[in-house]
Amino acid sequence: MGVHLEGGKTAPRLLQDLISYDPRRPARNKFNILTDIPFHDAGQEDEDPILSQAGCRHQWALKRSQSVLPEDGDYEAEISTTWIFACYCSLCRSHLELSIEHDKLISKSIPCPTAERPLHHFVHRPQHLQPPFVQINEDAAEGEVAWQDKQHFECSASQCDAQLNVQFKPPRLKNDWVSLLIDKFIIGVRAEKAIANDPEKFEGHAAPTPGTVLENLWKLVRAAMVYEEGKRPYPRDGRNWLLNFGEPCTDLMNYMGFTSDGGDWQWPSIEPSPTPPYTDPLRILLDDVQKEVIVLMSQRPDDERRSAKFNFVPELATKEMRLALGCAEYSHSPKARSVDLTVDEHPCYAGLGSVADFHDNLIHFAYQRQITIDPNNTPYYLECLQTIAEGRTSEDLSLKAVIEESEGRISLRDVRLAYQHFGYDMKSNGLVDETIIGSFQARLSDSPKQEAELRRDLKIIGLHRQSQRIESVASQAVNNYEQALSFLDAADETSDEFITSMYTLKVDGKPSEEATARQAVAHIANHRKSRALKHWLDTGTLGEVEMDIGQAYARLDISDRTLEDETVLLAYNLHTEEQPSQAEDLNRALTAIAKARNSKILMEHLGMDIDGSAYPVNGWPVGIDNIGNTCYLNSLLQFYFAISPLRDLILQIDDFKMAMDYDSLQSRRVGSRIVSRKEVDRAQKTADELKKLFSGLITSPKPSFRPDTEVARLTLLTPKAEIARRQSLMNTDRPTLFPTLGAIDGVAVEGPAGPPQAQTSKDDTEMLDNMSLKTQNAESTIDDRASNSSSETLVDGPVAIEDSMLVDDAKEEQQMIFENKENLPPSMIKGNTDLHGAADLQPLAQSSPSRLNEQSAREPDIKAKKEAIDLTGDDIDAPKVTSAPPNRPPPIPPRPKPSVDEALKEAEFGAQQQDVGEINGNVLFQLQCAIKPEFLDETGEQIDRVKRLFFGKQKSYTTNKAGIVRTKEEFISDIKVNVAVGACDIYAALDGAFDVQDVEVAGGTEPQFSTISHLPPVLQIHIQRAQFDPLAKKGYKSENHLDFREIIYMDRYLDSADPEIAQRRQESWEWKRQLSRLEARRSQLTETDINIDMPEVLESAHGYLRQLDAIEGDHAVHVPSTLIEILEAAAKEAKNDLDALQSNIKDLKTTISSQFNDFRQIPYRLASVFVHRGTSNAGHYWIYIYDFGAKIWRKYNDDKVTQVRDTSEIFSASTDQRPPTPYFLVYVKDELKDDLVEPLCRNVVDLPLEDQNDAIMEDYVDIPLQDQTADTHAFVQPHELQVVNREDISRTSDSGWDDGRATNGVHW
Repeated sequence: MGVHLEGGKTAPRLLQDLISYDPRRPARNKFNILTDIPFHDAGQEDEDPILSQAGCRHQWALKRSQSVLPEDGDYEAEISTTWIFACYCSLCRSHLELSIEHDKLISKSIPCPTAERPLHHFVHRPQHLQPPFVQINEDAAEGEVAWQDKQHFECSASQCDAQLNVQFKPPRLKNDWVSLLIDKFIIGVRAEKAIANDPEKFEGHAAPTPGTVLENLWKLVRAAMVYEEGKRPYPRDGRNWLLNFGEPCTDLMNYMGFTSDGGDWQWPSIEPSPTPPYTDPLRILLDDVQKEVIVLMSQRPDDERRSAKFNFVPELATKEMRLALGCAEYSHSPKARSVDLTVDEHPCYAGLGSVADFHDNLIHFAYQRQITIDPNNTPYYLECLQTIAEGRTSEDLSLKAVIEESEGRISLRDVRLAYQHFGYDMKSNGLVDETIIGSFQARLSDSPKQEAELRRDLKIIGLHRQSQRIESVASQAVNNYEQALSFLDAADETSDEFITSMYTLKVDGKPSEEATARQAVAHIANHRKSRALKHWLDTGTLGEVEMDIGQAYARLDISDRTLEDETVLLAYNLHTEEQPSQAEDLNRALTAIAKARNSKILMEHLGMDIDGSAYPVNGWPVGIDNIGNTCYLNSLLQFYFAISPLRDLILQIDDFKMAMDYDSLQSRRVGSRIVSRKEVDRAQKTADELKKLFSGLITSPKPSFRPDTEVARLTLLTPKAEIARRQSLMNTDRPTLFPTLGAIDGVAVEGPAGPPQAQTSKDDTEMLDNMSLKTQNAESTIDDRASNSSSETLVDGPVAIEDSMLVDDAKEEQQMIFENKENLPPSMIKGNTDLHGAADLQPLAQSSPSRLNEQSAREPDIKAKKEAIDLTGDDIDAPKVTSAPPNRPPPIPPRPKPSVDEALKEAEFGAQQQDVGEINGNVLFQLQCAIKPEFLDETGEQIDRVKRLFFGKQKSYTTNKAGIVRTKEEFISDIKVNVAVGACDIYAALDGAFDVQDVEVAGGTEPQFSTISHLPPVLQIHIQRAQFDPLAKKGYKSENHLDFREIIYMDRYLDSADPEIAQRRQESWEWKRQLSRLEARRSQLTETDINIDMPEVLESAHGYLRQLDAIEGDHAVHVPSTLIEILEAAAKEAKNDLDALQSNIKDLKTTISSQFNDFRQIPYRLASVFVHRGTSNAGHYWIYIYDFGAKIWRKYNDDKVTQVRDTSEIFSASTDQRPPTPYFLVYVKDELKDDLVEPLCRNVVDLPLEDQNDAIMEDYVDIPLQDQTADTHAFVQPHELQVVNREDISRTSDSGWDDGRATNGVHW
């Protein structure tokens, strides 16, 4: 056919095609009358016929017992409506199942027909079916092709959800069996043989007629469909069997479900008391056979039909189908109108998806639907409309066609004439744009007076070919890059130097075209980001031209242009290291190679988009340089920056800082405990560093920003990691930095430090200068004990002090901290004995309180919690306590702050020691410590902006053996899910965090499940991939895929007293227990030492023994026949068992996954995805963040921020050997997403004068095109970066997050 049409069909057209469609006999031109739209070429008279001449024009009859129809005959669509028409053809015996579904209604669905949509308009959707759509059975009888054809259609109206499934099946009775039933000669031979074998039995009987045989078969099938206990078998030696059927019909009997071991026929095993529609496959088969017998009987001669004693008149289904499809009564064409068409139905009717008796209004409706869903083929549909209008001599349709042309649409007949005007055939395959444009220019030169007509025809051809180049030549318009090239007679590979030459040639002697030519050059400059052409437009002289590709490779000393991108990048990096003064020239070379290769890797390195253009400075987020093993921290910081209320808090941190007085500190709790002054001081330093970083991300004129090492050290080196680092450095081989003064508990006590390093400032030691000697001594002792702890303690949990040393009141508090595992902050390890003098690196969480912390101060007027608030002794507002002289070595003097290199090493060490959750928890904990509370809850816990943003509440229910339920409610900052077992979807993973499970309690187990009593605006999901292999005795990373979604609904996990929710949860848990048992049984059948399942093992053993038993001669092996039979039966039983298990598991999973499908009131939108590639010990992190305003995903990979063009890299399972896997997912409340997430916040400040040129080079500013249209040679001045004061960068969010306790609907 040559032209692929993607239009649809109105319901009457589809029904008419269902009558004409015969899958067994396709048309010679491969046209599918059911799914395809015919293309009628008016210029070709010998076109192949659409229909196969041998195909059946079906007369569909209804199989009512297999159909689902409305009892009252009312076919008005409602929610969850499905009608099924089971039909058979009363001519060819083919079967059809037509299902019409309205079970996916959208909230405002208005099914067709309506006043605006008088008919359904169905579009073929093959992607909704599993291929193959036409299935061929190779084992069919000789001369017969068994087939099964499935097709799916949907109504094209956006407000109608009607879906149509069509399935064709072959006749049940094969041709050989039909011959046994209706061939008089075969029947006669069969009957004569039976009479000859027993003349006495058949005395007085003659051979039956085909009609009699069919009637007896119909009765036999009818009897088989009646269920009856103890029914007498159908006698195999009876007259009825021997005369009508006999042994030749044995296969037919077996096919219908009859069984016999040589004796009488046992009736088919059908389900008792069926209720239509039938679901039993065997009953459906018998019903189909009975309907086909009716068809065969209806085709017998009159004398045989008159003698039949059963009703063989079919019930036609056409009327019911029309009612179901809403086309029983539609507007018909007036009979008085003459239809001057050459055939009964012109192909143009089918082209519009209409039928010949449509009223003009319906013809126009069909046309409008076609051009709406298939706009690319509008010319053909308009020609169909014109042809029908002319054939009908319809003024209304002719007027509508004229209106369509006046609106700029072209008809295919106009396209055909336009090609003929230039002497070409529209269907010519070798015709290229250059040839057509050349013909136009030649004709224009010969006949300048016909310019208007020639340009009109050329524009029609351009629209038909979708060629912007031809269109621009026809209209002399320059609106984009392609038209600009065409106007200047240039090509994409034309260099910038030649573009200016082409401009000169174009305007030479044609001053009227100068403005258009300049606009063309401007388009080209903007598209290429060419500063050379921009300079030419501004000054009249060509600026620096992009490096030639050959020159670029030579500049990087690359002779082999097939090298991988990574190798090219390596060569570039080597040259920039060796020749830093030539970085700009090397960058031009890499840019030329990146554009020539269209390399994503090279462009990302250059900070360019995939189209080769640099991301605009003010319109793109800034990356963060990796300063040493900080890839995860960079991802986390980008995430924090994207959360608008948190970013505003940090930028305005001075307004939120916690006061340092005694009363303020002792009145609040963070993480269920009181925090010390030192912790608050360190936390506020962390917040100040984050403010500096965020300000840099906002104001930096460069594509990436290098953070201070201090922000990495404060966030990555938690107290737990700090102790681990100190312990790693405390060994006998390390050099002694300070003289030792003896030892306490085997740990060396070092002497005074040497002179401070030159770069140390007064601020670096301010905290230590204010410390009392008594407190320092106490902290030294605690440090020594901590440093002597095991590495396991240092890495895995808080440092434990002996129980004998715990303060009585503090023991209970410490136990509470350990029970609150979800919110356990980093351990509090006090002290200043770090070898490198990190005096301001103070702890963030509470370790076990001990009597040592009290400094032997047992005065009754000083409470224990006073010491917990401030163990440093520098709280000027608190009462002073005088302690006894310490019986321990002198204190260690203040040490200088670590150098930049040492701070970087500490940050790197911290990054190696911490996982995703620990660093995230550390930063959030510090931010809470740094700021003042908005209010305190009933337990004294501080509620602040960080708490409200990131923390929800989880409630657990534990039931003891007596049935008493205990509840516990606690704050959580994330939900931990596990993917160790295998791949799963997000809901299955979340279920694992909340489902009922047995927990150990007092030596026994008790069931416990959890719910969410409060959901935070920002919901964090921690995917626990670090696993331990007990056999290998080592850790590993689980790389199983987690199928997460852009929207999740959290209703199912909320705490609720609704009994229906409780019942659903109980059902789901029971189904999961069943599923676990089924999967365990499946594992027994599928997991063997030889990697094949048990049915195959048994089948292989059975086959092997059969081969042994077949050996003859001297090597014969006797195998008991019973053993072979036992193995064969066992293999079948195992296969059936496994098939049943697979089916039950699939059904059970479907049931479980759909249990809460209607709980969709609380949506959360995916905002960020933390990704890791590597092993459990090493690898690389990056993050994807969604911009809800720009509706794009961006990838933040350290210093590179790029747009994600293909989101499969985020959501799809990777096939790489070491795939990137998500570690952390962040969802936000759907109604708050625009207030919560704002990744782009930029306000570029000016650079120092010496750096301004570089900044301008990184950010190409498009040329204003309107300035090029005037006939002037005035040059536009270069754009400058806007100068903004740093004081203006702190912005106040308008999202309402400063409202205190009730913010955006979040109440505490």
